[in-house]
Amino acid sequence: LLYPYGEDQGDQKTPKLDDGASKRFSLAVPFTFYSKEYQSLYVNNNGVISFDTKVNQYTPDPFPLADGRPFVAPYWADVDNVRGGDVFFRQSTDPTLLTQITHELNHYFPDIPYKATWAFVATWDHVAYFGSETKKGNTFQATLTTDTKRSFVILNYWDIQWTTGSASDGDAETGLGGTPAHAGFNSGDNINYYNIPGSQTEAIINITKTSNVNVPGRWVFQVDDFKVTGVPTQGSKVDSKLCWL
Repeated sequence: LLYPYGEDQGDQKTPKLDDGASKRFSLAVPFTFYSKEYQSLYVNNNGVISFDTKVNQYTPDPFPLADGRPFVAPYWADVDNVRGGDVFFRQSTDPTLLTQITHELNHYFPDIPYKATWAFVATWDHVAYFGSETKKGNTFQATLTTDTKRSFVILNYWDIQWTTGSASDGDAETGLGGTPAHAGFNSGDNINYYNIPGSQTEAIINITKTSNVNVPGRWVFQVDDFKVTGVPTQGSKVDSKLCWL
């Protein structure tokens, strides 16, 4: 389910710092997100890729956010990579990776001509939660890709063992309860957004079993002009400007 990652893939790592983030990372090509081009991003330890500013907030808020932060939230929660795990990231034009991404997106979106020319892969590898008294860890991944015209985000959930850090009122022994993790997209315009079903509920721990492309643990979205593929699910919130394909 996961694309290759790690130092042997040339990945960088974010600092071992609670609520930390990467430095501003410049993109080799612009990435279009909700009709706006971005040329840099931050990989935040707390399960967020943001475009304008770092996100050190550890307890997730529901979307849309009033403060205008545009970001992708594969699993926004109180990650503490000091206690365990690593956060890897890289941009790539590796032909093998791009061919795989192209093949998969052509399968998921047969009516959209697409050939990936660039990808950015961020992987949270067995990351612990703040206040953890266990060895529980979550492994998930967000991949951004473009052909310079269309942009997609692929979210992969390999192993989710906890939902909440203790500072978000979670149980230190179980990593559950309190305000659970949030997964989705915030455009930054206070209008357009998407919440993956189960976000901020105990059901989010089952995200490894859900999908909008019939691949358990994988969610895929076209994000240049944001569209949602799949069947509307109770509890998801989609602005009227977004459409179900």
